[in-house]
Amino acid sequence: MIKQKLMQLLGAGLLFVTLTACGETENSQSEPKENEQTEQETDAESSTERVLTDAMGNEVTVPANPERVIATYLEDHLVALGIIPVAQWSVKDGTSIQGYLQGELKDVPTIPHDLPFEAVQQFSPDLLIMDSASMVEGGKYEQYNKIAPTYVIGTEENNDWRDELLRVGEVFGKEDEAKKVLEEYDAKAKGAKEQIENKLGNPSAAAIWLVGGSFFVVSDSLSSGAVMYQDLGLQVPKVVQEISASAESNWNAISLEKLVELDAEYLFLINSDSASGSSALNEALWKNIPAVKAGNVFEFTPDESWLYTGAIANGQIIDNILKSIVK
Repeated sequence: MIKQKLMQLLGAGLLFVTLTACGETENSQSEPKENEQTEQETDAESSTERVLTDAMGNEVTVPANPERVIATYLEDHLVALGIIPVAQWSVKDGTSIQGYLQGELKDVPTIPHDLPFEAVQQFSPDLLIMDSASMVEGGKYEQYNKIAPTYVIGTEENNDWRDELLRVGEVFGKEDEAKKVLEEYDAKAKGAKEQIENKLGNPSAAAIWLVGGSFFVVSDSLSSGAVMYQDLGLQVPKVVQEISASAESNWNAISLEKLVELDAEYLFLINSDSASGSSALNEALWKNIPAVKAGNVFEFTPDESWLYTGAIANGQIIDNILKSIVK
């Protein structure tokens, strides 16, 4: 803006001195260029309130430049867009958080994942963003909306993360930034897929989560399953297909007996029991799983993004897969 005003003043001086160039100088200096006009419009939009309609049909007045945002379990999208919330998602009294985001969120206090009204009020938010309609059912929306303008991203518990990112971008007037994040992620996934195909062809793989002595397998279309099978084109084992066909959750229980039938060439193990000794991994049935017998098991901690989703989480999953099987 300062640059534009200086140019206009300079143009005015030249106009006064050089009368013969009157017409051309006036047009070129007094009218802002197209990109300058766009910048002016963007600045004007970001400095005023906007009314948006959320996934539930609520008209939400989004404040100009919100600074105290709570968007629990949407932090991946916020960080990808350069936004730091006033509180971050957690479970178990703050002992479990999205570890892979702590480079950016290490100084951000935690809030329970179910957003108790009293806890929300303590942070004095100026904008609340809810992941799904289930978070505000039973009259909760009205109560949250009394605390701060409340925008609901989607109607399903498992919304498409790409659509979520675009919607978060819209809320903050960062649509172009959100599209760029998606473009960069898709380019990364495409490159990784080509590396895997060139090195290994079309191998099969599965992600297993061990927690509390029980095993869970990721769905073939959600969370890290979507990264492996849709973005990277890895083959879906029959056992994963069977369990996913009737499952609605990201991660679904699987017995050791069923794991022995898992016909995956590679197994990615997210081990939440490492501190307690992971006794389940000493069972004879575990040792008879084909990928285990072949030595193709790669172990990760829950902090390494496998349990989450978003451009940042998925990008890290891709990095982990490449480091594990493309050598």
